[in-house]
Amino acid sequence: MKLRTFVTLLFSHAIVSALGFAAGIYWLPILIAPAAPTVAEVSAAAGAATYKGEFRRDLKDSDGLHWGEGSVSVGTDSISLMGKLAPGPDYKLYLSPTFVETEVDFNRLKPQMALVGDVKTFNNFVVKVPPGINPAQYTSVIVWCETFGQFITSAKYQ
Repeated sequence: MKLRTFVTLLFSHAIVSALGFAAGIYWLPILIAPAAPTVAEVSAAAGAATYKGEFRRDLKDSDGLHWGEGSVSVGTDSISLMGKLAPGPDYKLYLSPTFVETEVDFNRLKPQMALVGDVKTFNNFVVKVPPGINPAQYTSVIVWCETFGQFITSAKYQ
């Protein structure tokens, strides 16, 4: 085999492998996600909520791959979203004493935040608030990708 043919094949296979890996990172969370809560389930959680906020796509560190939109309801028992999140792996829901819209601010304030739980669905979610966390002590809710250290979205609720 000629050197030029070998280099061309190596380069083309490397590109295809990289594209396949990137597609896998994007599609795997979608394929393994549990069924999203129904509108009735989210509405019930929202009806019991004390606070409301909005996830918006136009935050500083949100982009085409990292975003959220919809109505967030925060109560003492659960936090719910009637809306959508960009799909991704290992999403966590945090409560913050300060509104955050960048990765730098998230990392700076993370010690003051409360980890509520995992977000496993991308169309609506309901996450139970663990005992010992009082949402009234915080002002904002944040979705964060732990694996890649990526800011997804946030909303100020009080």
